Amino acid sequence: MALKVALMGAGGKMGQRLTDNLMHHPDKYEMAYVEVSEAGVANLAKRGLQPTPQAEALKDADAVILALPDKLIGKITREIIEDLKPGSMVVSLDPAAAYAEVIPLREDLTYYVSHPCHPPMFNDEVTEEARTDWFGGVKAKHHIVSALHRGPEEDWAKGDELARDMYAPVMNNYRITVEQMAILEPALVETFAATCISAIKEAYDEAVKMGVPAEAAWEFLSGHARIEFAIIFGFSGFPFSDGAKLAIKNAYEKIFKPDWKENIMNMDALKRSVAEITDSLDR
Repeated sequence: MALKVALMGAGGKMGQRLTDNLMHHPDKYEMAYVEVSEAGVANLAKRGLQPTPQAEALKDADAVILALPDKLIGKITREIIEDLKPGSMVVSLDPAAAYAEVIPLREDLTYYVSHPCHPPMFNDEVTEEARTDWFGGVKAKHHIVSALHRGPEEDWAKGDELARDMYAPVMNNYRITVEQMAILEPALVETFAATCISAIKEAYDEAVKMGVPAEAAWEFLSGHARIEFAIIFGFSGFPFSDGAKLAIKNAYEKIFKPDWKENIMNMDALKRSVAEITDSLDR
């Protein structure tokens, strides 16, 4: 019997990605696409789909996927939570709302959180379509991370299958906790890594301003970034040169404050960041 799935925000940025994957499994999923924005409805129409009224979609849903902005998840889930039948699964695409506790919990519901890792830096993709599928889930294979936030253990398998289908093609689904997922995002990959990469782009721009041809600077930077990742994370089998080690040592203290880990990779800072993301700072 097909699983009845209500996809909230089906015509939005993430919703479209999930719609494109799930609509091709009519034998597994009886889909209801919930969308209220004019642009979102137009996006569904391009796929030959019509939105389902929210009340109708939720009435008998076995799973409800929240493809919604973080700031709206709390408000919308509070409005719909009583409309869900016992035993149904609430699927969130990001840990922020669950970790900030803005999603109301019902004892008779299952809560599953799943997020893509995106295509690996070191991969075996050979086609141009796969190599330029930056997000993943279209042509490029990628990994995902998931958490059974609340609910019986046997519901892990149902969430795992749904997550693999909605993010397909998926290699591994790494089971972690919601807190661990929040440590990864926003703390590790957004607060820290994206900030560092933004600074790398600024340094690249400075190199170009200093006279290095842009294409040469990009190729030199991207190639070195790849090998530096391989060295630092232990994939390469060889170390940095003595000169590179000295440059890193001398620059580290100039670039990073001594207490940066306490300010970023810190649970109190993480909770504040997640509260800001979900607009629940004053709750």
